[in-house]
Amino acid sequence: MTLLNLQGAARRTKNAADFGKTAVLYGGDSSERDISLLSGHAVLAALQRRGVDAHGFDPQERPLQELVSEGFARAWIALHGPGGEDGAMQGALEWLGVPYTGSGVLASALTMDKLKTKRVVVGAGYSAPEYAVLSSAADLPGALKRIGLPMMVKPASQGSSVGITKVKSAEELPRAFADAHAIDSIVFAETFVTGDEFTVGVLQDQALPSIRIQPATEFYDYQAKYFRNDTQYHCPSGLTPHAEAELQAAALATFKVTDCFGWGRVDFMRDRRSEKFYFIEINTTPGMTDHSLVPMAARQAGIDFEELVWRVLESSFARQRK
Repeated sequence: MTLLNLQGAARRTKNAADFGKTAVLYGGDSSERDISLLSGHAVLAALQRRGVDAHGFDPQERPLQELVSEGFARAWIALHGPGGEDGAMQGALEWLGVPYTGSGVLASALTMDKLKTKRVVVGAGYSAPEYAVLSSAADLPGALKRIGLPMMVKPASQGSSVGITKVKSAEELPRAFADAHAIDSIVFAETFVTGDEFTVGVLQDQALPSIRIQPATEFYDYQAKYFRNDTQYHCPSGLTPHAEAELQAAALATFKVTDCFGWGRVDFMRDRRSEKFYFIEINTTPGMTDHSLVPMAARQAGIDFEELVWRVLESSFARQRK
């Protein structure tokens, strides 16, 4: 049994029974397993409080075929990183005929690869930091000349800032490349935009209020995202109404051009001098922990956590069994 993709305006419901038996997929085997477990348990508890017949399901511990044999009607994907966010799980669910939340196979696969996403977004006419692909150590001198310092060195296919290094001197570059290359064979460097980091959540074709992120560390890294208590989040972000509208429009546009759907988060940097926004990346399954940004933005828009996970689950209605 496969799925009929009806992407468009998500169907709404006030009846928990309409969802049927729901699996919250969490855990998995990526480097972001621990964060996925935190997200998944929070989502599961919220759905159960709203009366949804929701059950936790860890693909690392159970075969996916049990989704069918145990009568699950749909899946709330709370998996982060490869195997959960990269289109592989979405493809498996398509094959099994289990409707699921969020973006489909194409968008998930594309946006998991930061380099390919950047090429699509830039090709569509939107701004992103200048970049250089690092295929081997031999590419480092050319990247230094082209990009300059400071620069960010990133593996192409990891989330949660895993393997990312801010490089401030030429001596730091070989180690940064080696660390990123140990995680992913595709590595790139990009200009470090000096300024503020912003993120915009997207929920059912609407942009949520932007958040300005002020990390105490060099940049918004893994520890700052999930564990440090000295990262400052400003929501409202302090932008003028015109700049806020510009940023939200850019988030919706990049979401659309990459074929994303349902919900997600788009990250930007704003150059301090020019005040220009630069696209950084899209997250199709953002974190849902107590440090996470989409729940924070949703609260600012008057949407509590339970309502947020409910609306994300409604996005699964856009995929029906055929």
